[in-house]
Amino acid sequence: MCGIAGIIGPLGAGLEARSHGALGSAMLAALAHRGPDGEGDWASPTAPVWLGHRRLAIIDPEQGHQPMANEDGTVQVSFNGCIYNYLELGQTLRQKGHRFRTHTDTEVIVHAWEEYGEKCVEHFIGMFAFALWDERRGVLFCARDRLGVKPFYYAAAPGRFAFASEIKALVAAGLAERAPDASALREYVTFQAPITERTLFAGVRRLPPGCRMVVDAEGRVRSNERYWDLSFEPDTEHDEEYFVDRLRLLLKDAVKIRLRSDVPLGAHLSGGLDSSTVVCLAQAFNTGADALKTFNGAFDGGAAFDETEYARIVAREAGAELFTVRPGPRDFQDTLPEIIRIMDEPAAGPGVFPQYMVSKLASEHVTVVLGGQGGDEIFAGYARYLVGYLEECLKGAIEDTAQRAEYAATLATIIPSLPMLQQYKPMLRYFWGDGLFDTQASRYLRLMDRSENSRTLYSPDLFADAGDTAERFTSLFEASDATSFLNKMLFFDLKVHLPALLHVEDRTSMAWGLESRVPLLDHRICELMARIPPTIKFRNGMPKYLFRKAIKNVVPDAILARRDKMGFPVPLHRWYGKELKTFVADVLLDSRARSRGIFDAKGLEAALASERSFGRVVWGALCLELWFKQYMD
Repeated sequence: MCGIAGIIGPLGAGLEARSHGALGSAMLAALAHRGPDGEGDWASPTAPVWLGHRRLAIIDPEQGHQPMANEDGTVQVSFNGCIYNYLELGQTLRQKGHRFRTHTDTEVIVHAWEEYGEKCVEHFIGMFAFALWDERRGVLFCARDRLGVKPFYYAAAPGRFAFASEIKALVAAGLAERAPDASALREYVTFQAPITERTLFAGVRRLPPGCRMVVDAEGRVRSNERYWDLSFEPDTEHDEEYFVDRLRLLLKDAVKIRLRSDVPLGAHLSGGLDSSTVVCLAQAFNTGADALKTFNGAFDGGAAFDETEYARIVAREAGAELFTVRPGPRDFQDTLPEIIRIMDEPAAGPGVFPQYMVSKLASEHVTVVLGGQGGDEIFAGYARYLVGYLEECLKGAIEDTAQRAEYAATLATIIPSLPMLQQYKPMLRYFWGDGLFDTQASRYLRLMDRSENSRTLYSPDLFADAGDTAERFTSLFEASDATSFLNKMLFFDLKVHLPALLHVEDRTSMAWGLESRVPLLDHRICELMARIPPTIKFRNGMPKYLFRKAIKNVVPDAILARRDKMGFPVPLHRWYGKELKTFVADVLLDSRARSRGIFDAKGLEAALASERSFGRVVWGALCLELWFKQYMD
């Protein structure tokens, strides 16, 4: 887990007086937190190419310095992430005649490129973002892992291409403009994250997950293509029992290979199904003398904000050690500006705050941590899937189409699952308030749109082109080969919602020099779940139905029986009116915020006095204004 950076092509555009190395030094300084164990760079002797690297040593700590070369120095790579099947790949490459100098996963990338070319990424099981310069071919090859666990940002100008693990590195070197992207800004206000490859910085783009790119020595992008995507074509040849067995095997292997580490390793443990599964499997495979260290966060204020009881159950039955942190409103006030700085862009949901604090706790004990991120998107765990599908079942019953193959359940069979929606009545009232039985895309847009309750906070000009945002949403929603509503929802979340959560996962861990691994997002698990018919994986509208069956004998019964998991809720609505009242007002109602042309002062004042439980109206505005203060002012 590291920080990568690079500049390709003549500088130009007002940067002629500075060298690639000088700009690169500024980039690496901005990425120092990602790699506290070392810094390296390399400049081509024949082309305007510079590669840089900040290292967090995990595999072969003594020999893994980067950028790393092949035997004759004609291939150089700067790599962030972990190739979990590096042992197996390395053995295959040695049998093909490749000679290794280290025992790192980084060197596997170098030789895999020599052997397979651009198809090398198709052989990797892991999380990765890397850039590889081939001196003989005169090309830079860039790639990002299939699900987008590791970040890759770039800024392209005529004759110049620059990339980095974080946007702040591009900004620090003067390679990215300090100006907001109006289109991405609208997407943030609507979804609390951009939904395309745009970022909130004009001119900075992200390489999408599952994509690879080729850049020439003049900084020109020669190709940018997707090498992997999910297919939702249903597998009708196998039954439920087969899928349960297959999923159980993949879960075990995904966790087992992610335990490969030459430094101390632990795990996040919330007490929910996902993290509990990871912890129980990890401890089962733990061959060390010490118990697996696990890390949990909670808030004072009752059971709605404290799940440590369940985390203790898992830790006790698995034989793991549990550490807990309880941050309060003062911690929030003290750390939020720094969180916005490390995030580069406004954060997707208040969960970033406790996640940052839990990562800090974990970093005091281990260097690598496993987590349960991705389980809701892969196994259909969100309540919104049940909300959306309830309407689909009702529509199918009325139109007498409920027996078609694309339906995951009928109105009659979904009824036993409906008590899970008791705490989501406000969502139901809003969802059915308008547009009932409209298109699937427009209905899911209504579920995902977070701007309806917050439009009074912003200038009307911000929503002038709101139709374009809806069009981009619909285009993404309909972009897969899925036919069922459930699979279309899952596909959109994997493309948009999950990358925003992984953005948080990456920044909150790397802020503390901590490598975070997410076994449930093993691409083999994702591919399996995508092809399982909706009638099996979402049987009777039960969230995580198939996953629950696969882990029945893995996690404690008390965890399996839970129906009250709510993510990582933060009691912000309580703090806004008391401990944080002055802080929030000082940020949102000062003269700079009022003059920005983004916010409506009266709307902000009203929102501060009326934020509902678990609401995100004030949160979204607060993060956006802190971002403007940090990066634009």
